Amino acid sequence: MITFCLINQKGGCGKSSTCFHLSGALATSGMNVLLVDLDPQGSLSQGFLGPALVEQMPLIETIALLFDENSFFTGRDGLVHSTSFERISLCPANQLLAPFNTPQPELTGQFQYVVREFLNEQKERFDVCLIDCPPNLYRCSWTAMVAADEVIIPVPPEDFGTQGLRAVHQSILYARQLNHRLHRLGHLISRRDQRLVIHRKYEQSLRNQYGEMVLETVIPETSAFKVALTCRKPVEYHDPHSAAAQITRQLANEILTLAARRQSKRRVA
Repeated sequence: MITFCLINQKGGCGKSSTCFHLSGALATSGMNVLLVDLDPQGSLSQGFLGPALVEQMPLIETIALLFDENSFFTGRDGLVHSTSFERISLCPANQLLAPFNTPQPELTGQFQYVVREFLNEQKERFDVCLIDCPPNLYRCSWTAMVAADEVIIPVPPEDFGTQGLRAVHQSILYARQLNHRLHRLGHLISRRDQRLVIHRKYEQSLRNQYGEMVLETVIPETSAFKVALTCRKPVEYHDPHSAAAQITRQLANEILTLAARRQSKRRVA
């Protein structure tokens, strides 16, 4: 199982949306996908299961169970939920995760490894894991990086979207001290409006600064993604012939190719 975590300390960058739609492209290609929602807002979970169900879930049915010291001996069988889509499973989150997302990730002690240990138990069941992180670099994001193989950083091509990237890069370097497999796969330009000059300029600036560390695939700001999400379907299922679905498949192919190339280099080393 290859694990990708999507991180940026800014909200509205497209982390949850990318996980949601990307899971559909991966699943329809024949891969078994595990989604892990590590954001207490639970947007990814609500996208699949609906707000009413997610908000009422008890702790033992959400990812918060992993962080609760009173639940160490509680079974984890209820954490992985099936969805309406074949090959897509979900570990949901809701507001019960919020108290565990403390702003001192380096002080989490034994909890630094709980997500990694849990994913190790799932690796024979799934081909790909996507971890959706909250819009900060607190404990949940930290444990995601400790568990992941690759980091994808969604970045809207505008001032607020690009602020704080240095802190994200620094956190990745810190996390590599505990997880030597972790690498920065690249920056994903998201929510781009090709009509806006400022978006085109910021995209070019990012590519000039980071070069190959910016993914070739660009996620546009388009209504197809929003409509599909409103219908609680990844765009691949809602409108597979749309440009949005084609772009999502392109993104899936790109990240899998880059990850496979990285794993090949590791084996050679």
